[in-house]
Amino acid sequence: MLEEIGGGVCAPKGFRANGVHCGIRKNKIKKDLALIVSDVRCTAAGVYTRNLVKGAPILVTQAHLADGHARAVIVNSGNANTCNADGEQIAEGMCALVERHTGIPAGDVLVASTGVIGQKLSLSPIEGGMEELVGGLGANSGAAAEAIMTTDTVKKEVACTFTLGGKTCRMGAIAKGVGMICPNMATMLCFVTTDAAVSSAMLSKALAADVRDSFNMLSVDRDTSTNDTLCIMANGLAGNREIVQDGADYRAFCRALRFITVKICRMLARDGEGATKLIECDVQGARSKQSARLAAKAVVNSNLLKAAMFGADANWGRVLCALGYSGAALDVSKIDVDFRSAAGTVAVCRGGAGIPFSEETAKEVLSADEVFIAVRLHEGRYGAAAYGCDLTYDYVKINGDYRT
Repeated sequence: MLEEIGGGVCAPKGFRANGVHCGIRKNKIKKDLALIVSDVRCTAAGVYTRNLVKGAPILVTQAHLADGHARAVIVNSGNANTCNADGEQIAEGMCALVERHTGIPAGDVLVASTGVIGQKLSLSPIEGGMEELVGGLGANSGAAAEAIMTTDTVKKEVACTFTLGGKTCRMGAIAKGVGMICPNMATMLCFVTTDAAVSSAMLSKALAADVRDSFNMLSVDRDTSTNDTLCIMANGLAGNREIVQDGADYRAFCRALRFITVKICRMLARDGEGATKLIECDVQGARSKQSARLAAKAVVNSNLLKAAMFGADANWGRVLCALGYSGAALDVSKIDVDFRSAAGTVAVCRGGAGIPFSEETAKEVLSADEVFIAVRLHEGRYGAAAYGCDLTYDYVKINGDYRT
């Protein structure tokens, strides 16, 4: 049985975390350095941005994860450490500082950075903050979640319990968004911890499969960042028999992972830069899984649709327009579209054509802070969901002076 709990990345046995202000960011009330550690060495896996321009921390993390193991993650906000000549040296230096202050080998430390691209990052403030950071390690998932935020307005953490082979296991995560999101993760950092015992190979398999229908279905602004990092560490302290192949336990683990990642995706979309509402597009009846994904992602990617959602305008033609250029295999004459929210449901399109509906009711439905767009293609048995947000004036304001 899967159940949501509190605790974030510290919910699983043997994980501790903390976050502090070390001085990378000028605002002294904003934390900018986070650390997550496990009491024992973990199996681990990661996925990263597909942008050819990659932050130096990704290159270091990939190297440190080559053996499929890790024990700690250090993360800074306020500076992406990207496009810097000494970037890898700085990232390696951050890992060395963890070794110096905790005894965890630098090769077992993963590293991530987020913030402005192309600005030099100094180790000095990080070094100065390490004593406080390590000294405060404990059940401080919230502090770590705060420390990785950039333009996020709220911290993002989630955790759950689930059962493997009769053993109670836990999984937790923290994440940050919330701009440059699309496609394939974007300015997104997410760190997942679990006390389940899972081999490195099966962790990699589970993560690679999961992102296709979670983070890769997330969109805020159609930009792909340079620093996207999603990592998972499993320390095995729950005591279950290690998952080394497909089977009932592996599928139960994947269900828990999907619960965590979709929760995070919805949080990131809801807190998109300048956003006032979450938009979720659910496509059913597609000829293939790929067609369902293409259709759902095209709808949440559409700037015209996102702007209509901001204005609570039931301009369903923009949904059809996005579906038409999505690349999905479909017959326009079969498409049905409904808008849904806590305020109710309004049917707006049947068989690819408009139907009468109350504009007043539609306005009420679309004024909610979570809006669902239900698309039925009537072509097959496949479905997919995508997660996005509205496009607002504040998005332009935030990104007009992001650096200055």
